[in-house]
Amino acid sequence: MPKTIEVGQLLSSQRYAPGTVQLFLYNAAIWNPHRIHYDLAYARECEDHPALLVDGPLQGDWLTQQVYEWMEEDDELLAFEYSNRRPAYVGDVLEARGKVEGIEHNLILLSLEIINQHGQVTTLGRATVRRPQAD
Repeated sequence: MPKTIEVGQLLSSQRYAPGTVQLFLYNAAIWNPHRIHYDLAYARECEDHPALLVDGPLQGDWLTQQVYEWMEEDDELLAFEYSNRRPAYVGDVLEARGKVEGIEHNLILLSLEIINQHGQVTTLGRATVRRPQAD
């Protein structure tokens, strides 16, 4: 039986504490050679970052994963977008969160965000999910 969906309903949150191995593997998988994700001396000395940067696309992938884990089997993800708003670094504890913002017929509008341990938003996102009409 489908879950009841209401405006304001929260999606299950997920915490992430990305480390150097995860960044290495992610960047190898997407063929991203930017040194700010694996070369700490370069990130600090040449780019003025305090630590290695967590990839923006990785944060977008976490938000997508959050939506897919929330969806039911017959739901369809129609639209997804995200925007990185501030850097996230190795050593940060990041939390992906989401909320049902609206329901229009069988379309569910979700707001998404990743926040760091200081409560600052690193990434904002939105998604539209289509839920099949009940018979």
